[in-house]
Amino acid sequence: MRSYLDLCGIARALDVVGERWSLLVVRELLYGPKRFADLHRGLPGLSQNVLTQRLRDLEESGVLTRRRALPPVPGRVYELTERGRALEPVLLALGRWGSPLPPGPESATQLSPDALVVALRTTYTGTAPRGTVQLRLPDDAFVLTVDDGGGLGATRGEAATPDAALTCSVRTVQDLVFDARPLDAALASGEAAAGGDTVLLRRFLASFSDGR
Repeated sequence: MRSYLDLCGIARALDVVGERWSLLVVRELLYGPKRFADLHRGLPGLSQNVLTQRLRDLEESGVLTRRRALPPVPGRVYELTERGRALEPVLLALGRWGSPLPPGPESATQLSPDALVVALRTTYTGTAPRGTVQLRLPDDAFVLTVDDGGGLGATRGEAATPDAALTCSVRTVQDLVFDARPLDAALASGEAAAGGDTVLLRRFLASFSDGR
């Protein structure tokens, strides 16, 4: 890896995660381990060769580790180490800083599931009532929790007893949250299904700033 050869802690951090795509690889691992194919699916603009190199660099730097997957998942998975997980507030801060910036003319129009959850956390305004929303996507699921302090947390998986649930595509979530599409329209078209406390769900979907 190239180095800035600078004593500053920022420069030393960038020596580890400053290469193009490195922080986005970390973003894709924030909510749990993934196989190589899953990582590549979440980063479609990244070639497999470059992804292999970034994974190797991040593993050598102690940011992530590779291990055998637990049954029934075959093969090996990559997951963040404790040092890698410590980058979460850095990524969230970058997301908050970058959300107001307009996307480039050739930018992708749809987020990956993990990028969607990061976008929700970095544009959340703190105005939703306390509760848990189960978000079910076509190939993934996340539990979004508004805590007593007004913060929004997220974990991958299913909640035992969520207060509300939303089942739809990533694109539909983007439309509901960032483009203020009415939930009723998405429900009527069959693009979304809702369960539990729909009043809470509506307030939750209206509690984000206009970001990507």
